[in-house]
Amino acid sequence: MDARQLKIKAAETALEYVEDGMRLGIGTGSTAREFIALLGEKVANGFNVIGVPTSEATARQCLELGIELKSLDESPELDLTIDGADEIDPSLNLIKGGGGALLREKIVASASKAMIVIADETKVVDQLGAFPLPIEVMPFGLAATRIAIEKAASRLDLSGSLDLRRSGDGPFMTDGGHYILDASFGRIPDAEALSVALNIIPGVVEHGLFIDIATLAVVASGGGVRTLKATE
Repeated sequence: MDARQLKIKAAETALEYVEDGMRLGIGTGSTAREFIALLGEKVANGFNVIGVPTSEATARQCLELGIELKSLDESPELDLTIDGADEIDPSLNLIKGGGGALLREKIVASASKAMIVIADETKVVDQLGAFPLPIEVMPFGLAATRIAIEKAASRLDLSGSLDLRRSGDGPFMTDGGHYILDASFGRIPDAEALSVALNIIPGVVEHGLFIDIATLAVVASGGGVRTLKATE
């Protein structure tokens, strides 16, 4: 199976956890798009959900498929969020944000009773960090924020480039109007400590470390689909 077929297989399995009438957080990215397409088919056949999208792109796809949407203010408590990930470790800690929607994704997932991650086998790692960590930052004071991130990383014996994500001729802009620094730290021995260190930097809006948020991962490979639960 190619990469897209694996994503579809994971999405099909995750869809089995969605019950009629649920308030559903709907993720962003290539795997989430496959899930939305399948959800749209069920909705067309009379299945009812209220979706809360994690990005403008997700909202557009849902509306095209007739999936009813509400804002998180209108539906602030959700039953389930289904979203992809860039990396998944054995404790179901994640790196997310490759698509640039990490802030809304984390807000929506944290407002949910449960979060199911859908991915192919390549996203499962022993330790987070091979995928560059997205850090969403304010445009104001970017240089000062970059220095603060570098110092925080150094205290944790982490180093590597902090690259401003680009789009066309300028910086990539998130739906919230922020920039993203992609941090190539390599392996992150203590993701929780890094999360805490980044959270206290004033110019950091959010980061792509999702710690103790996911409850289940649905992972597809050539050998089939397996579900992963967090190990202690």
